[in-house]
Amino acid sequence: MTGQDLPAALSHQPETRRTRLIAIGLMCAAVICFSALDTSAKWLGHGMDPLQVVFARYAGSMILVSLLLNPWSHPGILHTRRPWLQAFRSLLLLGSTALNFFALQYLQLAETVSIMFATPLLVALVSGPLLGEWPGPRRMVAIGIGFLGVIVVARPGVGGMHPAALLSVISVFCYAFYSLSTRILAAYDPPETTMVYSGAAGTIAMIPVIPFVWTWPDGLSWGLMIFAGAMGGIGHWLLILAHRLAPATVLAPFIYSQIIWMIALGYLVFGQLPDRWTFIGAAIVIASGLYLLYRERVRAVPEGSARLD
Repeated sequence: MTGQDLPAALSHQPETRRTRLIAIGLMCAAVICFSALDTSAKWLGHGMDPLQVVFARYAGSMILVSLLLNPWSHPGILHTRRPWLQAFRSLLLLGSTALNFFALQYLQLAETVSIMFATPLLVALVSGPLLGEWPGPRRMVAIGIGFLGVIVVARPGVGGMHPAALLSVISVFCYAFYSLSTRILAAYDPPETTMVYSGAAGTIAMIPVIPFVWTWPDGLSWGLMIFAGAMGGIGHWLLILAHRLAPATVLAPFIYSQIIWMIALGYLVFGQLPDRWTFIGAAIVIASGLYLLYRERVRAVPEGSARLD
């Protein structure tokens, strides 16, 4: 940046900071929605098949999204240049959601989200062979330490956590490849199109399953099913709005604020508090993820350029 450009850049700092603060607020609101969604799913999972909860989550989200995004208000929104990739991405998200809801039957909210925090680590690891974005040695060390944190949370083979933790681990793999496919699709389709396909594909895929798992809900369960669908749809919509206002490297650290809401809701709704190993493992995973984000920011800033954030 030249000396002549610097005053102009500095004049835009307040506006830029305000926009980023709004984006951060939207991101924090999104993770609150997702925490409420998981809390509802865990509650409903005690009285109905988790697949019925999955259907409620997608059907409710699809209805809500259709009110905002449809061919009449957004002509051409259903047009996609990569239909098979859209379908594959949607099924990955569906699989991740279903596995997470099954795991929530047996695990605490804080335990499942601590394992899910490993998603950015896995994305960074597989981005090399899939996207050519190879992590350097320091990032590889951070990824390895992060996965050790997941092992601390799950404690496989030592009787510390229910075997359902394996479902959360598989869910992480599904979500990581879902995230990668989302990045690829961003070059071909607008985010609104991708969001519409996510809800529609998940709902359609669950329709043949529902007759075999359906149990008639009571009033509270109906309310929670509708609430879960709304939280899923609103949460993803807030994510889209946030990423329009600020880059992912600014927003990503605030994803980890979800652990606060999951611990609070786990205690208030279910009377559960995570043990010390969950806290330790979550801290390791979060620290590793934040370091990866820091390295990403360092790589993104050209040497010698002025930094405005």
